[in-house]
Amino acid sequence: MFRAARYAWPHNSHPITVMPLFIYTCLFYLISPLLLLRLLQRSVKAPEYRRRMAERFGFFTAPPKRGGIWVHAVSVGEVIAAVPMIKVLQERYPEQAITVTTMTPTGSERVQAMLGDSVFHVYAPYDMPDAIGRFLRRTGPQTLVIMETEIWPNMVCCARRAGLEVVLANARLSEKSARGYARLPALTKRVFSAISMVVAQHRSDAERFRSLGVPDAQLSVSGSVKFDIDVPESLRQQAQDERRKLGLAGRPVWLCASTHEGEETLILKAFSQIREQVPEAALLIAPRHPERFDQVAALIASGNWSMVRRSSGDHPEGADILLLDTMGELMLLFGCADVATVGGSLIERGGHNSLEPAAWGLPLVNGPSDFNFAAISELLQQAGALSIVDTAEALASEVAELLKSEALREQRGALARQVVAENRGALERLLEHIDRLHH
Repeated sequence: MFRAARYAWPHNSHPITVMPLFIYTCLFYLISPLLLLRLLQRSVKAPEYRRRMAERFGFFTAPPKRGGIWVHAVSVGEVIAAVPMIKVLQERYPEQAITVTTMTPTGSERVQAMLGDSVFHVYAPYDMPDAIGRFLRRTGPQTLVIMETEIWPNMVCCARRAGLEVVLANARLSEKSARGYARLPALTKRVFSAISMVVAQHRSDAERFRSLGVPDAQLSVSGSVKFDIDVPESLRQQAQDERRKLGLAGRPVWLCASTHEGEETLILKAFSQIREQVPEAALLIAPRHPERFDQVAALIASGNWSMVRRSSGDHPEGADILLLDTMGELMLLFGCADVATVGGSLIERGGHNSLEPAAWGLPLVNGPSDFNFAAISELLQQAGALSIVDTAEALASEVAELLKSEALREQRGALARQVVAENRGALERLLEHIDRLHH
């Protein structure tokens, strides 16, 4: 450990700023056996957590091409946001390698599905200097682009020590997270001073980074790259065809995406009330984590609903609920819906990204927990494209009203599309910073 620590701290670092990072690193090594146990525990329901464990400690076969750009995207949402950026970087730097790391199997699956062999993908090393050192020696990148909020102290400091420029891209920082960083001022100062550029999503995010010591010269506001989303006509046609195959043509469809434990119970309660007003309505549920697919299926079955699992390939007419238990199809299936609810908002989870259904022109009905995407949520609410509800009864009432009125759906859906269109351009602003730093 101590030999590898040279990757973390410059020789001229002040002891006051080095010591908190040293203590943090020692604690991380002490809990590393618990990390292994946690991986094994999660692998009971999701076997992918047990596979490729060595990668998390920096042990993997080196890619054929070293150098280039390292993009770290923790999971599915960050990967989806990063893919357009990665594709432009591939066009601008065709001779350079791009390495993409994730922390979750679902994120890994998205990288492989959306980018294939055009990038080198491994799991990110745990935040220990020796693991990060092995990763850097094997891949040899010149620039590290971290998506959104995944600020690991040793990842940042080791990268800077190795001479990499570090860009925190599409960065967001909630008030809750900012308060947490503020409780560790010495460590926060050390880590944030090692970041070359913070490209924040919104002014409120930038102000929080500034309050934690990020200098103005290293801070920029680009907007969210998640607005740089397009629904091509080919995908729209594919969605229409898929809706017919699923037996949903002519039926009002409510899609609940990225749901968490506790939310499906509320959704099913609301759906029961919706069916009293809209008897032909159909419900599509997409749980956030694959390991919960069977659990949600059992919950639906306990309510005596007729259900089809997407993975079965069956398309029976008239089923009440379609369980979306496959990966990588959500963007397509938004095109089969009339109203959307994005999960993580009906419980205290902070919500997930509502921009994909907004780009499809779907009116949105979410819960009140939205601190992860507060600025996006506020924009959609102000435009009249998003309604916030806090009970199953209110959820049922709002969704039923939309399902009964095509005119109301079209009005609110057009407002959602307008919000997305008016806020595009963040990707190009972000790429300008990466181009300036990466050379």
